[in-house]
Amino acid sequence: MTSTDSGSTPKPPAKDPWELPDVSDLTVGVLGGTGDQGRGLAYRLARAGQKVIIGSRAADRAESAAAELGLGIEGTDNAGCARRSDIVVVAVPWEGHARTLESLRDELTGKLVVDCVNPLGFDKKGAYALTPEEGSAAEQAAALLPGSRVTAAFHHLSAVLLQNPEVERIDTDVMVLGEVRADTDIVQALAARIPGMRGVFAGRLRNAHQVESLVANLISTNRRYKAHAGLRVTDV
Repeated sequence: MTSTDSGSTPKPPAKDPWELPDVSDLTVGVLGGTGDQGRGLAYRLARAGQKVIIGSRAADRAESAAAELGLGIEGTDNAGCARRSDIVVVAVPWEGHARTLESLRDELTGKLVVDCVNPLGFDKKGAYALTPEEGSAAEQAAALLPGSRVTAAFHHLSAVLLQNPEVERIDTDVMVLGEVRADTDIVQALAARIPGMRGVFAGRLRNAHQVESLVANLISTNRRYKAHAGLRVTDV
Protein backbone atom coordinates (compact mmCIF):
# COMPACT_ATOMS: atom_id res chain seq x y z
CA MET A 1 0.00 0.00 0.00
CA THR A 2 1.41 3.38 -0.93
CA SER A 3 1.48 6.40 1.40
CA THR A 4 -1.28 7.91 -0.70
CA ASP A 5 -3.40 4.79 -0.36
CA SER A 6 -3.02 4.86 3.43
CA GLY A 7 -4.34 8.40 3.57
CA SER A 8 -1.12 10.08 4.69
CA THR A 9 0.04 13.26 2.97
CA PRO A 10 3.50 13.15 1.37
CA LYS A 11 5.92 15.73 2.77
CA PRO A 12 6.74 18.59 0.41
CA PRO A 13 10.35 18.69 -0.76
CA ALA A 14 12.70 20.65 1.49
CA LYS A 15 13.25 24.22 0.39
CA ASP A 16 16.62 24.97 -1.17
CA PRO A 17 18.38 27.19 1.42
CA TRP A 18 19.99 29.15 -1.41
CA GLU A 19 16.64 30.01 -2.97
CA LEU A 20 16.45 33.61 -1.82
CA PRO A 21 13.97 36.40 -2.57
CA ASP A 22 14.46 39.29 -4.97
CA VAL A 23 15.26 42.35 -2.84
CA SER A 24 16.32 44.70 -5.62
CA ASP A 25 13.29 46.97 -5.23
CA LEU A 26 13.62 47.46 -1.46
CA THR A 27 14.91 50.71 0.02
CA VAL A 28 17.72 50.26 2.54
CA GLY A 29 18.28 52.82 5.28
CA VAL A 30 21.56 52.98 7.17
CA LEU A 31 21.43 54.54 10.64
CA GLY A 32 24.88 55.85 11.44
CA GLY A 33 25.51 56.22 7.74
CA THR A 34 28.10 58.95 8.25
CA GLY A 35 30.44 56.60 10.14
CA ASP A 36 33.00 54.43 8.38
CA GLN A 37 31.03 51.17 8.51
CA GLY A 38 27.74 52.83 7.63
CA ARG A 39 29.23 54.78 4.74
CA GLY A 40 30.92 51.64 3.44
CA LEU A 41 27.76 49.56 3.51
CA ALA A 42 25.73 52.37 1.92
CA TYR A 43 28.30 52.74 -0.86
CA ARG A 44 28.48 49.00 -1.63
CA LEU A 45 24.73 48.48 -1.66
CA ALA A 46 24.12 51.55 -3.82
CA ARG A 47 26.90 50.49 -6.16
CA ALA A 48 25.08 47.15 -6.50
CA GLY A 49 21.93 49.00 -7.56
CA GLN A 50 20.06 49.19 -4.25
CA LYS A 51 18.14 52.33 -3.28
CA VAL A 52 19.93 53.65 -0.17
CA ILE A 53 19.18 56.37 2.37
CA ILE A 54 21.71 57.22 5.06
CA GLY A 55 20.69 58.68 8.38
CA SER A 56 22.46 60.72 11.01
CA ARG A 57 21.49 62.66 14.12
CA ALA A 58 22.04 65.78 12.01
CA ALA A 59 20.35 65.82 8.61
CA ASP A 60 22.97 68.14 7.11
CA ARG A 61 25.75 65.67 7.95
CA ALA A 62 23.84 62.87 6.25
CA GLU A 63 23.13 65.03 3.21
CA SER A 64 26.80 65.95 2.93
CA ALA A 65 27.92 62.33 3.21
CA ALA A 66 25.34 61.24 0.63
CA ALA A 67 26.54 63.90 -1.81
CA GLU A 68 30.13 62.68 -1.39
CA LEU A 69 29.13 59.06 -2.00
CA GLY A 70 26.90 59.76 -5.02
CA LEU A 71 25.21 56.75 -6.66
CA GLY A 72 21.78 58.19 -5.94
CA ILE A 73 22.23 57.86 -2.18
CA GLU A 74 20.07 60.24 -0.15
CA GLY A 75 20.73 61.63 3.32
CA THR A 76 18.39 62.75 6.07
CA ASP A 77 18.02 62.55 9.84
CA ASN A 78 17.72 59.15 11.51
CA ALA A 79 13.94 59.39 11.93
CA GLY A 80 13.38 60.21 8.28
CA CYS A 81 15.74 57.45 7.24
CA ALA A 82 13.85 54.89 9.34
CA ARG A 83 10.43 56.01 8.08
CA ARG A 84 11.35 55.91 4.39
CA SER A 85 13.17 52.56 4.37
CA ASP A 86 11.99 48.96 4.03
CA ILE A 87 15.13 47.54 5.64
CA VAL A 88 17.05 49.52 8.25
CA VAL A 89 20.69 48.71 9.01
CA VAL A 90 21.87 49.83 12.45
CA ALA A 91 25.52 50.89 12.16
CA VAL A 92 25.77 53.37 15.03
CA PRO A 93 28.56 53.32 17.65
CA TRP A 94 27.89 50.91 20.50
CA GLU A 95 27.86 53.77 23.00
CA GLY A 96 24.82 55.29 21.28
CA HIS A 97 23.07 52.04 20.32
CA ALA A 98 20.35 51.90 22.99
CA ARG A 99 19.68 55.63 22.94
CA THR A 100 19.30 55.72 19.17
CA LEU A 101 16.94 52.75 18.99
CA GLU A 102 14.81 53.96 21.90
CA SER A 103 14.32 57.29 20.13
CA LEU A 104 13.26 55.57 16.88
CA ARG A 105 10.93 52.89 18.26
CA ASP A 106 7.87 54.31 16.50
CA GLU A 107 9.61 54.88 13.16
CA LEU A 108 11.05 51.34 13.22
CA THR A 109 7.78 49.59 14.04
CA GLY A 110 7.01 47.03 11.33
CA LYS A 111 10.45 47.41 9.74
CA LEU A 112 13.06 44.73 9.12
CA VAL A 113 16.00 45.87 11.25
CA VAL A 114 19.53 44.56 10.65
CA ASP A 115 21.86 45.19 13.59
CA CYS A 116 25.57 45.12 12.76
CA VAL A 117 26.87 46.76 15.94
CA ASN A 118 29.78 45.15 17.77
CA PRO A 119 30.01 45.89 21.52
CA LEU A 120 33.75 46.26 22.00
CA GLY A 121 36.11 47.80 24.49
CA PHE A 122 39.70 48.88 23.87
CA ASP A 123 42.73 49.10 26.13
CA LYS A 124 46.50 48.90 25.69
CA LYS A 125 46.19 45.16 25.00
CA GLY A 126 43.82 45.79 22.10
CA ALA A 127 40.15 45.11 21.41
CA TYR A 128 37.99 42.91 23.62
CA ALA A 129 34.34 41.91 23.59
CA LEU A 130 31.76 43.43 25.91
CA THR A 131 28.66 41.54 27.04
CA PRO A 132 25.50 43.66 27.13
CA GLU A 133 22.93 42.92 29.80
CA GLU A 134 20.62 41.47 27.13
CA GLY A 135 23.40 39.19 25.84
CA SER A 136 24.31 41.00 22.62
CA ALA A 137 23.67 44.19 20.68
CA ALA A 138 21.14 42.36 18.51
CA GLU A 139 19.23 41.08 21.55
CA GLN A 140 19.27 44.58 23.01
CA ALA A 141 17.78 45.83 19.75
CA ALA A 142 15.06 43.17 19.88
CA ALA A 143 14.22 44.12 23.47
CA LEU A 144 14.02 47.83 22.62
CA LEU A 145 12.08 47.32 19.37
CA PRO A 146 9.26 44.88 20.14
CA GLY A 147 7.35 45.99 17.05
CA SER A 148 10.26 45.43 14.66
CA ARG A 149 11.66 42.29 12.99
CA VAL A 150 15.23 42.28 14.28
CA THR A 151 18.06 40.38 12.61
CA ALA A 152 21.84 40.59 12.91
CA ALA A 153 24.40 40.66 10.08
CA PHE A 154 27.33 42.53 8.44
CA HIS A 155 29.55 42.39 11.56
CA HIS A 156 32.81 41.19 10.02
CA LEU A 157 33.28 43.55 7.08
CA SER A 158 36.28 45.81 6.65
CA ALA A 159 35.23 49.45 6.43
CA VAL A 160 38.45 50.12 4.49
CA LEU A 161 37.52 47.63 1.76
CA LEU A 162 33.89 48.69 1.72
CA GLN A 163 34.81 52.31 1.02
CA ASN A 164 37.58 51.66 -1.50
CA PRO A 165 36.17 52.30 -5.01
CA GLU A 166 39.06 50.36 -6.57
CA VAL A 167 37.98 47.13 -4.85
CA GLU A 168 35.56 45.41 -7.23
CA ARG A 169 34.75 42.36 -5.08
CA ILE A 170 34.76 41.69 -1.36
CA ASP A 171 35.16 37.94 -1.02
CA THR A 172 33.64 37.14 2.35
CA ASP A 173 30.67 35.50 4.00
CA VAL A 174 28.11 37.43 6.05
CA MET A 175 26.72 35.53 9.03
CA VAL A 176 23.00 36.26 9.36
CA LEU A 177 21.00 35.62 12.53
CA GLY A 178 17.32 36.00 13.30
CA GLU A 179 14.15 34.41 14.57
CA VAL A 180 12.16 34.22 11.32
CA ARG A 181 13.61 32.44 8.31
CA ALA A 182 11.79 34.68 5.82
CA ASP A 183 13.55 37.70 7.38
CA THR A 184 17.01 36.11 7.40
CA ASP A 185 16.45 35.07 3.77
CA ILE A 186 15.89 38.72 2.87
CA VAL A 187 19.09 39.77 4.64
CA GLN A 188 21.05 36.95 3.00
CA ALA A 189 19.76 38.10 -0.37
CA LEU A 190 20.75 41.68 0.43
CA ALA A 191 24.30 40.59 1.27
CA ALA A 192 24.49 38.64 -1.97
CA ARG A 193 23.81 41.83 -3.93
CA ILE A 194 27.40 42.89 -3.19
CA PRO A 195 29.86 41.15 -5.54
CA GLY A 196 31.89 38.48 -3.73
CA MET A 197 29.65 38.36 -0.65
CA ARG A 198 27.39 35.56 0.47
CA GLY A 199 24.88 35.60 3.31
CA VAL A 200 24.94 32.45 5.46
CA PHE A 201 22.28 31.64 8.06
CA ALA A 202 24.03 31.34 11.44
CA GLY A 203 21.25 30.76 13.98
CA ARG A 204 18.86 32.66 16.19
CA LEU A 205 19.55 35.96 17.94
CA ARG A 206 20.62 34.16 21.12
CA ASN A 207 23.76 33.22 19.18
CA ALA A 208 24.60 36.80 18.22
CA HIS A 209 27.05 37.46 21.05
CA GLN A 210 29.79 35.18 19.72
CA VAL A 211 29.34 36.57 16.21
CA GLU A 212 29.67 40.15 17.46
CA SER A 213 32.59 39.20 19.72
CA LEU A 214 34.59 37.63 16.91
CA VAL A 215 35.30 41.11 15.58
CA ALA A 216 37.78 41.57 18.43
CA ASN A 217 39.71 38.57 17.09
CA LEU A 218 39.61 39.92 13.54
CA ILE A 219 40.98 43.26 14.73
CA SER A 220 43.92 41.42 16.30
CA THR A 221 44.42 39.43 13.09
CA ASN A 222 44.38 42.56 10.97
CA ARG A 223 46.91 44.31 13.18
CA ARG A 224 49.26 41.34 13.21
CA TYR A 225 49.15 40.72 9.45
CA LYS A 226 48.35 44.24 8.26
CA ALA A 227 45.28 42.85 6.51
CA HIS A 228 41.53 43.39 6.15
CA ALA A 229 40.43 39.91 7.16
CA GLY A 230 36.92 38.57 6.68
CA LEU A 231 35.32 35.15 7.08
CA ARG A 232 34.51 32.19 4.84
CA VAL A 233 32.30 29.32 5.98
CA THR A 234 33.49 26.07 4.41
CA ASP A 235 31.45 23.13 3.08
CA VAL A 236 28.27 25.20 2.74
